[in-house]
Amino acid sequence: MSILRIALIVVLSTALSATTAPAALAASATPVAKKVLVELREQGGFAGFDNRVIVYTNGCVRLSRRTGPTVNKCLTRGEQRKLHHDLKLLRLGHSQAKPQGADFLKYTLTYRGHRASRYTLTTTWTPVVQRMERFLVKYWAPD
Repeated sequence: MSILRIALIVVLSTALSATTAPAALAASATPVAKKVLVELREQGGFAGFDNRVIVYTNGCVRLSRRTGPTVNKCLTRGEQRKLHHDLKLLRLGHSQAKPQGADFLKYTLTYRGHRASRYTLTTTWTPVVQRMERFLVKYWAPD
């Protein structure tokens, strides 16, 4: 009688794992795609900056610096609203030619599939860059 129970348990557990395993694997194999809203990259200068702020459409950000960890956080509703307001006014334009000299920061913004780099900020770039720099200061903290 006990051998029959063991055989029945083995058969049932095999059948159950075979029917639930593909669904579990399919769910874990397809990662949730994050869509980028806007990305800022600051590079250069004598300090060798390489800062990156990526804001996703879901309101979360990925922050990284040349040294230290990459940090993932989510913005508050107010921060999201203010950023969207600044982005409505943003005019990317064309990339600016690199000026002569060594101590220049290069700002690269990517928004709505367009990318441009500048060494001096325009009136529409300044609010977006400053807001995203605030996110970096507020949320990026090495552990």
